[in-house]
Amino acid sequence: MDRILDVFLSTLIKEGSLEIETASGRRFTVGDGSPPTAAVRFRDPSAAYKLMLNPGLRFGELFMNGQVEVTRGTIYEVLTIGSRNIRRFNKFVWLRMIERLRGALRRTKRNHIKQSQRNVAHHYDLDGGLYGLFLDQDRQYSCAYFERGGETLDEAQLAKKRHIAAKLLIEPGNRILDIGCGWGGMALYLAEICGANVTGITLSKEQLAVAEKRLRDAGQTTRAQFLLKDYREVDQRFDRIVSVGMFEHVGLGFYDVFFQKIANMLDDNGVALIHTIGNAGTPAPTNPWVMKYIFPGGYIPSLSDIMPAIERAGLILTDVEILRLHYAETLKQWRERFLARRAEAEALYDERFCRMWEFYLAAAESSFRYESTVNFQLQVTKSLYAVPFTRDYIAACENELRRRDSIAWGLRIAG
Repeated sequence: MDRILDVFLSTLIKEGSLEIETASGRRFTVGDGSPPTAAVRFRDPSAAYKLMLNPGLRFGELFMNGQVEVTRGTIYEVLTIGSRNIRRFNKFVWLRMIERLRGALRRTKRNHIKQSQRNVAHHYDLDGGLYGLFLDQDRQYSCAYFERGGETLDEAQLAKKRHIAAKLLIEPGNRILDIGCGWGGMALYLAEICGANVTGITLSKEQLAVAEKRLRDAGQTTRAQFLLKDYREVDQRFDRIVSVGMFEHVGLGFYDVFFQKIANMLDDNGVALIHTIGNAGTPAPTNPWVMKYIFPGGYIPSLSDIMPAIERAGLILTDVEILRLHYAETLKQWRERFLARRAEAEALYDERFCRMWEFYLAAAESSFRYESTVNFQLQVTKSLYAVPFTRDYIAACENELRRRDSIAWGLRIAG
């Protein structure tokens, strides 16, 4: 088995340097010797067989269960080596067959309302203390926006809210729907800084409780409300619709439903902004480990997945921005902050959970840094006249919002 593992990994890994120690004690190195370098040890004789059978699923499980341990470097460096060599994973016929089958089944995930609620609860109804360990103080659990590079996490997340608000062209008193409002940070920003009347909806009971408390503390009871509701259950009309980090959970088979609902809810001169993780390459199924342990029902769309549904809904795509590497930098800060407080996470859960979470953050960062994972910001309207002729308005709006939110930010810190 050791020899077979050697051949398998030598075929897959040509860049970087990974030293392997098998359960029997045999050692070998794969790759070209260039950075990054790392070493792993197989502690269970069956681990090698499991890895070769289905590496996309099994490697994460083996690491979670302590059957594979990193003996030099970190799991992030090991996964970086994997990401840099990901295109070679189709070298073996059984791996190609697995991916083709999973690709064929990607439209079959039934994200009906009750299933969506269960999927959301799996990830977002975890102990709130966990997210407090690594998120910014506003609990923005999506890609930050690094305008210059080098910003703190809090600064970059504030810039993200500002960037999205600018694209929405919000006027005081606008009725706004925030689909997948999380812990309420975006909705409160739009209410406090932009003077909008915001309805935030979520399927997470834990997030709803935090959002409602923040609303009471902020005193925005007349301009914002939070509801435990699926987007398919909303019957009102809105001037603006925003969705940040929620579209990944819609499911490929429900894109027509989602965008038709946007079209039905959006005023004739309205603007909607969808901020989502995306795949810059051709459509591909979600990583099986992520699907099983982190985001059940999730799917990372390519633009070719999304565009037909927008067109069929009668909507007009008026702006597309691809945020490259911004999420990699966000995840780097999340991962470092989580590791700095890892003992607190273990007190909330256990060691296996911490290994799972570390693997998740490291795998996501390496995917955004070395694979085709990016972030899409899609602005859609029902009218060609809903937004200005050029994109200059975005910078102008951001400058005004920067003036307003810097004052509010300063007052909040002083308070």
